[in-house]
Amino acid sequence: MVEVSGAETVEEMKEIQTQQPNLLENEWAFWFDNQSKPKVGAAWGSSLRKAFTFHSIQDFWCLYDRVFKPSKLPEKSDFHLFRAGVEPKWEDPACANGGKWTVISSNKDGLETMWLETLMALIGEQFEEAEEICGVVVSVRQRQDKIALWTRNAANEAVQMSIGRKWKEILDITDKISYSFHDDSKRERSTKSRYVV
Repeated sequence: MVEVSGAETVEEMKEIQTQQPNLLENEWAFWFDNQSKPKVGAAWGSSLRKAFTFHSIQDFWCLYDRVFKPSKLPEKSDFHLFRAGVEPKWEDPACANGGKWTVISSNKDGLETMWLETLMALIGEQFEEAEEICGVVVSVRQRQDKIALWTRNAANEAVQMSIGRKWKEILDITDKISYSFHDDSKRERSTKSRYVV
C-alpha cells in the first residue's frame, strides 16, 4: 500500500479529491512580501505579490501545509492573508480608515501557533464583527516577530475593543495587545497605541 497525504491508499486519496469542497463564507488571498533584498529607491509595496486565492477549507490546508508557515519565511519578509479584493496596503479603500491590533512574539514556535490559530479564526468567521476585519500579517524579523490583525474602521472603539478581546481569547494570551491607527503610522515612525486590551 502507498500512503498519500494521510490517506491509506491511492484509492482513498482519489475519493478525497472527488468529494465536494467545503466552501468558506468568503474568498481569501495569501500575499507575500520579501523585503530582505530591497531594490534601491523602490517604493514600499513594490515587492508585494499575491500568491494564491482560495475559497475552500481543502485549498487552505493544502496551501498552509506546503507553503504558508512563518517558519518557512526568510527574515524581513511578511505573509498576508486578506479578504479577496482587499490589498494589504494602507491605500486600499477597505484599509484606509483602519488600523491594526499587534501581537509580538520572541518565540518561533509560539508564532507558528498564533499564526495558524488566527488564520483558522478568520476563515472560520469566528469574530462577531468578521466583516470589520480586512486580514492579518505575520512579519518575521531577527529580534522579534509580530502578527498584526488589520481592521476597517479604527474610530469605532467598541468594535475594535471587541475584536481585540476576541483575538486574545483565540490566541490564549494574557499579555496586553495594542491597537494603532494606520493614519498615525503614516505620519510617525513609532506609533502610539490608541486602544489596549
